[in-house]
Amino acid sequence: MSPSEIALRADLAAAYRLIAHFGMDDVIHTHLSARLPDEPDKLLINRYGDLFREVTPESLAVIDHSGSQVRGQQVPLNTAGIVIHTAIHAARPDAACVIHTHTAAGVAVSCQEDGLLPLNQTALLFYGRLAYHDFEGIALDRDEQSRLVADLGDCSAMILRNHGLLTVGRSVGEAFSLMYNLEQSCRMQVMALSGGRPLRLPTPDVMRRTAAQYAADPDGAAELEWAALRRLVGAPPAAWT
Repeated sequence: MSPSEIALRADLAAAYRLIAHFGMDDVIHTHLSARLPDEPDKLLINRYGDLFREVTPESLAVIDHSGSQVRGQQVPLNTAGIVIHTAIHAARPDAACVIHTHTAAGVAVSCQEDGLLPLNQTALLFYGRLAYHDFEGIALDRDEQSRLVADLGDCSAMILRNHGLLTVGRSVGEAFSLMYNLEQSCRMQVMALSGGRPLRLPTPDVMRRTAAQYAADPDGAAELEWAALRRLVGAPPAAWT
C-alpha cells in the first residue's frame, strides 16, 4: 500500500469519526468516500454495518466505479452509497472526497421549498455554489446517476430534496469543512424560522462579496481547520501506523 493511500485512509477514517462527533451520522447509514490518489478509477468507502465512530483506516473497502470490491476481504456494502458516490467520482475528476448525510436539520431544509436561505455569514459560503436534486426514492437505481451528476454540475455542495446533504471536496478536509458548514447553515435556518419573527437578509451585494471572501481564503483557514479537526479525533490507531 502506497504512502499516499495510507495517508488518505487515515484522513477518511478521521472524517467518519468527526461526522459522528458532531452528530451528523445516521446509525450505519450514509457514506463518505475518497478517490485513491494512485488509482483514480477506485475509491475508499465504509463497510456497511459499522458505526461511524468505529471506522478505522484498515476497515475501509476499495471499490471501482461499478461498485465492485477490487481488493482485500469482501465486506457488506450499501447499494445506495455505491450508486451516489461512484456516479460523482466517475463524473468529477476534482472529486477527491464525497460526503453525504441525513441529518435532521439537513433533511428539514431539503423539505423546504426555498431550500437554503442566504441568512448569515455561514450560509453565504454556499452562495452561487449550491445545487439541488429532486427526490426519486431511495437511490438504488443506476438510471438516477446521470440526473444526479447533471444537477450537481460543477458545484461543491448539493441539497438532495426530501433526502439530505452532499458535499464534494478536492481533499477530505475540504469536503468535511463544506459539510460541517452546510450542516451548521441548516441548523441556523431551522432555528431562525422557529422564532416566528420576520427574517432579515443581507443585500445581494453583500451576499456576493461574502461568497468571494470565502473563495479567496486569505488566511489559509481550510488547512488550519483540518489540522485542528484531526487533533480533535486523534491519530490513527497504533496498529495502523
